[in-house]
This record gives sequence, C-alpha cells and structure tokens, in this order.
Amino acid sequence: MPLRRLAAAILAASALVTTARAETIRVAVGTQDTTINCATGGLLIRELKLLERFLPRDGQYKDATYDIQWRNFTSGAPLTNEMVAGKLDLGAMADFPGSLNGAAFAKAGRRSLFLSVLSGSIKGSGNGVVVPVASPVQSFAELKGKTISVPFASTSHGLLLRAVKAQGWDPERDVTIITQAPEVAGSALKANKIEAHADFVPFAELFPWRGIARKIYDGSQSNAPTFHGSLVDAAYAERYPEIVTAYLRAAIEADRLIAAEPERYAELIERVTGIEAEVAYLFHGPLGLQTRDITWKPEYRQALKTSIETLTLLKKADGDLDVDRFVDDRFVRAAAAQAGLDYEVRLKDYAQAPLKAADAATGQPITDVSRLAQIWVKGEDKVRHYASPEAALTALAALEQGGGSARVVYAQDRQSGIKLFAAQAWYVRDAERRLGAFLLKGDADTFAKAHGGEVLDFAAARAGVARLSAR
Repeated sequence: MPLRRLAAAILAASALVTTARAETIRVAVGTQDTTINCATGGLLIRELKLLERFLPRDGQYKDATYDIQWRNFTSGAPLTNEMVAGKLDLGAMADFPGSLNGAAFAKAGRRSLFLSVLSGSIKGSGNGVVVPVASPVQSFAELKGKTISVPFASTSHGLLLRAVKAQGWDPERDVTIITQAPEVAGSALKANKIEAHADFVPFAELFPWRGIARKIYDGSQSNAPTFHGSLVDAAYAERYPEIVTAYLRAAIEADRLIAAEPERYAELIERVTGIEAEVAYLFHGPLGLQTRDITWKPEYRQALKTSIETLTLLKKADGDLDVDRFVDDRFVRAAAAQAGLDYEVRLKDYAQAPLKAADAATGQPITDVSRLAQIWVKGEDKVRHYASPEAALTALAALEQGGGSARVVYAQDRQSGIKLFAAQAWYVRDAERRLGAFLLKGDADTFAKAHGGEVLDFAAARAGVARLSAR
C-alpha cells in the first residue's frame, strides 16, 4: 500500500476510535426500591453514587460520557416490559419475575441474562402469607376454602402455588386466588376485606410491623429457595461488558457498606422508601431474614428452574428457557475479582450474615446465636445484642423503668433461625426457665410437647421474666 494511502487509512481509523470514545453511553437501570432485598442492586448504588465510582474510564471508554438513568418500579413485571421495549439496560427482581423476564425476551426474539444474586434464602424465607390481626387463623392449613390475594406473576405467587400444592389442594377448587397489589392489600387487610394475603419482600413483615396483619406462613416452611438478583439485556452486555461488570462491582461495594453499618443504611432505606428502618434491619442486619449473596449457588439455579416450571404450568412460558444459558456468572466473577473476593469461597459459604458482638448486659462474646435477642433503643444508632430472650427482656424492663424505650425488639426463631419481631413471636419457657422464640404457635406447641415447657405470648414471656427478676 502506498505511504499516502496508508497514512489516510490510519487517520480514518483514528477518527473512528475517537468517535467511539466520545460517544454518550446510556446506563439505564430499573430498580425496585420498596423490594428492599434489591437494595444493593439499585437503591444504595443510586443514593450513594457508587456506579459513578466504578464505570470504566480508560481504553474504549476514555472519552465516553455516561447517561445514567434510574427508573423505580413496584414489581418486576413492568420493569421487564421496559427492558424488552429497550428503555432499560439492567434491572433487579426476584426469581419468579426474573424467569418471566427471560421468557419475555425470548418471545421478542432476544435474550436477557441473569447476572447475579443480590439476596436470598435457600430455605425460602422472605415471601410469606399474612391474615388480618383479628383472624382466628394460625396456620396455612386453615386457609382451605378461603380467598387469598397475591400479586400475580410475582415470586410470592410462586410460593403460594407451591404451598397450596403441598397441602394437596386444587388451586381452582380448594382456595380462591385473586390478584392484588401490596398497596391495595394493606388497606384490605386492615378493613378485613380479604381472608389472607401472600406477598414478597418486605410486605409479609411490613404489614405485621404496622399492626394490620399477622404472619401465619413463612416461605422457609416451603423449603423452596428464593432470591432477588440482577439481569441485563444480553445485547447490551455483549456491547459493554466492562459496564456490566462495573455495575456488579458497585453492587458488591453496596453489600460491603450495609454489612458494616446495617443500622445506618436501614435508616437510608426508610428515608427513600418509607419502609421503616426496623423492617429493613430485620432483613439486612446480622442473621437477617435473608442473606445477601452474590453467588450462583445450586439452590438458586434450582429456584429458577422451579419458577420456569411453574410459569409453564400457568402457560406464561413455553418451557424452553434454558437456565444454564440464562444464568451468566462471567460478569459477577470478574467483579468479585476486582473487589478482591474469592468467588469460589463465597459460593461454598451458606452462613447467614454473621454476628460478631458481645452481650450488652455481660460484655461476654455471643457464641451461640440460637437464642439471640436484640433491642434497638430509641435515640441509639446501634442495635444492642443479647445472648438470650431473658437477658433482652430484663434489659428492656430496666430501660423502660429508666424512662427509655425500644424502637423494636428482635428474636431468632428457635427452629428455622430466621429473625422475628419479638413482640409478635411465641415463646416456650422450659424447665430451666429459658425462653425460645417461634414464629408459629403450632411450632411452639410441638416444641413444648417434645421437650417440655410452657407456651407463652410476648406479654406473658415479659411478665414471667419480670417475676423472676423481682425475686
């Protein structure tokens, strides 16, 4: 090639590179702020401007301008509609609507990728069923013949169908299932207009916290894994793989921050969403209701397969969605490496968010968390930890006698290990006067019969501790 033509070709190529580098790149993310287990994939990244910290600034992105867009949704279905329409590049949602996302992209002749887990429970905790406060119902088995509302096409819809199947019921004859958004269900529960409501994070805890419902079924009873995670338009990931990795790097940083200061970021979640910090801490604090987790554990892959099977049964998908193609862990592995995390070690780690604390009463390290109880005192920015419910209730009485008060008291379920609002739990006091907390009265009754003991509600447990303290 003549020197003149070669020089012209080099200049032309250089101009193309300069144009590519100077492009404005959209990063449009769909969030579910009120679905607080998506916080590390949306709300926290946005509010703390973490994405800006990790977006690539070199190579082909050296002179790029980023157009960062955030859109908030109350559920996964409308978020998926916007992704398929090309208005969003990334989004966060649970396994069931995530499967719908994959099916919707496939129907449009395109693909989405499930990038990572954000938070989940291999037992299924997070989804749940509640009844009005005055309802006599204490267990899911008592809902036969009744009307249960649920947000259709949500992960709680999948839970409800599995719970009905586990009872051996026909979902069309033995119960009446109607669609109802959580915003509507709250008012309906308060007015006793529905007999039960199944919902996703955080409503099965939020409604009881606000005093308009009682939780009578936790997803952990189904022993069906559930999670929330992040998805991307596959074409976008192919074009901008470094941006996708940067988004997940920001999610990992959000996870690190909330793990270090759960109370602080629970307060931030409340300021943004209106969902009380006490509820946010129930999920995101140590030993929380779900565990934040970026890795694709086999149980979460199975959750996707189960969701796809359920969708096929409901004729919402054709069953051709291949989980092994849908899940793409390349990007989260790259983000983990950048953050200095060993993905394989995390993959094998099933522990809840750990608690490393001393008993607030004795100063001794808490090594056995099976009877952990906690108090968030009004006016304090850190939760107090106690090795037992008795210790916490004794401290609560002293706090109130001194003119103080608690924002909330937590306990850990003696069997499942999930975090509970102590005031709504049942307790078994054994022969040695030790208390164990339970979500369900039936579980407390069974434990008491098997191990000996007395079943108490929160008020009776408090009174019993007070009597012992007065001796």
